[in-house]
Amino acid sequence: MAGIKALISLSFGGAIGLMFLMLGCALPVYDKYWPLFLLFFYILAPIPYCISRRVVDDTDSASNACKELALFLTTGIVVSAFGLPIVFARASVIAWGACALVLTGNVVIFATILGFFLVFGSNDDFSWQQW
Repeated sequence: MAGIKALISLSFGGAIGLMFLMLGCALPVYDKYWPLFLLFFYILAPIPYCISRRVVDDTDSASNACKELALFLTTGIVVSAFGLPIVFARASVIAWGACALVLTGNVVIFATILGFFLVFGSNDDFSWQQW
């Protein structure tokens, strides 16, 4: 039952994060949809880690190159997702208020993605790897 509560709370967090992203785009004050390019970053962020979890054997406790590369690529994607709205705001493509809403949505979405991997990342009977 704890898995269902975690799944519901994670989906609520994702909905709140997307709401902030949409508010940063669709409010009549801002009315620019350039921040929607962040959806690509939300999709791309977990992919390197998922691939490395499938490829890497977790029997040894030492760090290996595949897992380190996946964490490096994931960090680059997350930093880029936080940098893009700031670049848009500095170039006057979007307003600074829209940038603040989009950055708030980024924090919530990436916390939700992190929460998903923390809750469902273990190799027990309720794991995302079974999907």
